[in-house]
Amino acid sequence: MRLAELSERSGVSTATIKYYLREGLLAPGRQVNTTTSEYDQEHLRRLRLIRAMIQVGRIPVATVREVLTHVDDDSLPRTVRLGAAVWALPQVPEPDADDEFVQGSRVAMEELLGTLGWTHAQSLASLSPAFRSLVVAAAALRRLGYDWSAERLVPYARLMHQVAELDLDFMEAHVSEAEKAEVAVLGVVLVEPMLRALHHLAQEEESARRYGLE
Repeated sequence: MRLAELSERSGVSTATIKYYLREGLLAPGRQVNTTTSEYDQEHLRRLRLIRAMIQVGRIPVATVREVLTHVDDDSLPRTVRLGAAVWALPQVPEPDADDEFVQGSRVAMEELLGTLGWTHAQSLASLSPAFRSLVVAAAALRRLGYDWSAERLVPYARLMHQVAELDLDFMEAHVSEAEKAEVAVLGVVLVEPMLRALHHLAQEEESARRYGLE
């Protein structure tokens, strides 16, 4: 398809597509002549992914470029490729290592990983943005007087492992390694908000069942 058709089918203006091409987010089309290029279904799919990350995920263009670089890096083993793509997404800043609440929460969350037997997560804890987010949230709760201990979090973590199994089952239904990496990224950008929404709806439903509406 030509640029005009790609624009029409994707809902993205030609000017924006050209900007994505210049920024390296979208691969160049097949050169037909000096002024014309052709694009295919892969360009359309990638364009929709870019728009989801920028419009729905509110991710900066520079970050999208970095994420897509990892998505397209077929030199990496699958686990490393998926992890690199997801880690490139915006993350919480590093907490103050001298903060007593952070220190206590880090110990508790390391204990949690040990209890769960999540050895890979343990080995990457010092680098993992996800582990950092866990520590930051746990520390904030401790400051407020709510100690979410490792023991309390174990059943939540086991439920999330079931969710992860479903995630990877869905990912493995896709053929190419690039598609698998894209699904992992979309799991953070789009699926996690859906899971949060379902969590809130479940809380509302359970509250109504337990306490009624009056």
